[in-house]
Amino acid sequence: MALDLASISSFITIHLFTWYGAIILFALIYATVGKIKREIFIRKHGCKEAYVFPDGGPLGLVLAFILQKYKSDGTILDFALSLYEDYGKRTTFTAYLFGVRVVVSGEPENMKAVLATQFNDYSLGSRHAHFAPLLGDGIFTLDNEGWKESRQLLRPQFAREQISHVKMLEPHVQVLAEHIRKHKGQTFDIQELFFRLTVDASTEFLFGESVHSLYDESIGRKCDPEVAGFADAFNAAQVALGVRTYLQVMYFLYNPPSFWKNTRTVHNFARKFVDKALSLTPEQVEERTQKHGYTFLYELVKHTRDPKVLQDQLLNIMVAGRDTTAGLLSFTFFELARHPKVWNRLKDEIYHHFGSGEDSDVENISFETLKQCTYLKWVLNEILRLYPSVPVNFRVANKDTTLPVGGGPDGTSPVFIGKGTTFAYSPYMTHRLEKFYGKDSFEFVPERWENSPKLGWAYLPFNGGPRICLGQQFALTEASYVIVRLAQMFPNLSSSYNGPEPCRKLVHLTMSLMDGAEIQMS
Repeated sequence: MALDLASISSFITIHLFTWYGAIILFALIYATVGKIKREIFIRKHGCKEAYVFPDGGPLGLVLAFILQKYKSDGTILDFALSLYEDYGKRTTFTAYLFGVRVVVSGEPENMKAVLATQFNDYSLGSRHAHFAPLLGDGIFTLDNEGWKESRQLLRPQFAREQISHVKMLEPHVQVLAEHIRKHKGQTFDIQELFFRLTVDASTEFLFGESVHSLYDESIGRKCDPEVAGFADAFNAAQVALGVRTYLQVMYFLYNPPSFWKNTRTVHNFARKFVDKALSLTPEQVEERTQKHGYTFLYELVKHTRDPKVLQDQLLNIMVAGRDTTAGLLSFTFFELARHPKVWNRLKDEIYHHFGSGEDSDVENISFETLKQCTYLKWVLNEILRLYPSVPVNFRVANKDTTLPVGGGPDGTSPVFIGKGTTFAYSPYMTHRLEKFYGKDSFEFVPERWENSPKLGWAYLPFNGGPRICLGQQFALTEASYVIVRLAQMFPNLSSSYNGPEPCRKLVHLTMSLMDGAEIQMS
């Protein structure tokens, strides 16, 4: 019996080693074949490696720490830009982050390839996992058919007649004006007010009724505590998503209880509006539209009655509609307050078209008439150049592919992008390159747009290709309206900024001023 057991044990051991050996041999053969195929692909396309970031540490763990440090300091964008200067004005380089190869580029030809001409070679990668707890399955988190369905569902909602509907902004601008007046020309942070303004305008457009987050006791208006809780939770949850994004494949390491608590608060708040809309019959929805006008949610209800689809799409659009416009307005007044000549020229144009003070022709301000304000357009173009709403974005290769340029000592050779490689592209870097914008590329100069050459993919404030921003005209129109009205009501503007240069920037899903926009206005 002992001999039999020994024989059985020996038999099992031999076969286990045989199986393990076969598995190891197969893995080695698979890896070797893969390496040979990649090498053939690289040689066929003439690829050369981009400059490799030398200070990332083993598996890029040091780089992961560096990125989080600079992100928390508000200097991550300018740190990345410094690499361009430090490493021979290279616009493309390679690094490793938690063992994953990342190719970073500010080269327009590479962005054109990834976002347009080679669109199908890339996907959002792990973005769905990064964002799903808050945003679910929406236009910003989905690829392939899910993304196409979302875009088809949302595209009609940004039709021109809705873009031109600026009159709904006026009551919110009047409440904003009350806050500005209460400071009596003294210093205040207008960015905080812009984020409240845009959440009020966004909820009215999306949900059919504003949450009135601008209401508070300081201006004699009663504030709903639940609204304040929603706004704070929405902000905090997005900051958490930003941390998860910069952790890339290791996003799951950042899951504090506060993140999930804030997410629940946001979802519960949005769900109330969704349930209210779903409680109506199709006939009641149509009747409401005729009585109260266009509402994003009620238009979506005509196409789907799935509560999760409605909630997810609303929150996806709210991130875009609120945060990008608030950031755009904040950076605009931050720079206008520091450039009185620009502010005065802009006021002259606004007053010429729409009057000022008690003579303001508010009824004449529309999508069409705002387009006639050429200098206002230059100002917004310049703000979006210096401060693009999404300064850094990511894609992941879903097959072995290439970038057109960036490899080799001179940066002109194609770069091999293996399946699973992350491509990070930075409009923030591109928009500051001297070869596209001249020696004053770091300066705020709206006049550069008077005779600007065709920049193509060197100017990318709203992304490009099939995933170009659906709401860009909506955001520009809303920002233009607010700028015009504030210029009419408050002609005196100056800056109280005494922070570092360049200013610190808070980057999560979008970008804003980390230290706020401290100005004086009267």
